[in-house]
Amino acid sequence: MIKVFIVEDDPMVLEVNTGFLEKVPLFQLCGTATNGLDAEAMILETKPDVVLLDMFLPDKSGIEVLKSLRNQDVKCDVIMITAARDTTTIQEVFRLGAVDYLVKPFRFDRFKTALETYQKMWYKLNNVASLNQSDIDELKQIRQRDQSLPKGLSETTLKQILLKLIDQSDPVTAEQLASMLGMARVTVRRYLEHLEQVEKVQVQVKYGSVGRPSHYYFV
Repeated sequence: MIKVFIVEDDPMVLEVNTGFLEKVPLFQLCGTATNGLDAEAMILETKPDVVLLDMFLPDKSGIEVLKSLRNQDVKCDVIMITAARDTTTIQEVFRLGAVDYLVKPFRFDRFKTALETYQKMWYKLNNVASLNQSDIDELKQIRQRDQSLPKGLSETTLKQILLKLIDQSDPVTAEQLASMLGMARVTVRRYLEHLEQVEKVQVQVKYGSVGRPSHYYFV
């Protein structure tokens, strides 16, 4: 079993995430904490394989907790769970070695994908004495979670669109995003549809009194 520790100060969110975890095989909750100081102490005691770490805690930030764990050379992985969408925070979290980043609110399917992806990586790293290049390449593919692009789509343009969407505080339409980026609406819509398919973005459908419904995208 893979031991999981959850750090979350909101009792309702903690209950939801605990319930989600119970639905994913091979994972077992080994402890919870509602603030950073308790989290650090209890993680050292329980020695989880992976920590589901909230960003906004009452005493310190999730990034401070993550830095503390790294400075103490704690042997655990971290999946950040937060409402923070700014690119500076996301970049810092990944630089500190987080294996995934879930933006609140998220659906169970995305939570399950994060854990199942982690389980594949965990199994490889804990059951094989050494890895060859093909094994390492496979691990990289697992981390990327099938991010290959359909023909005609560019990785550079995809990142540009996704980062601009992350910067938005409210959901936006493909037309609005295209205007911000100076791109064709049809082009932006193709990328957004792909991002929705791979569950990188979510969409809200709003129906007006006449005409077609409007699609609003957000991360």
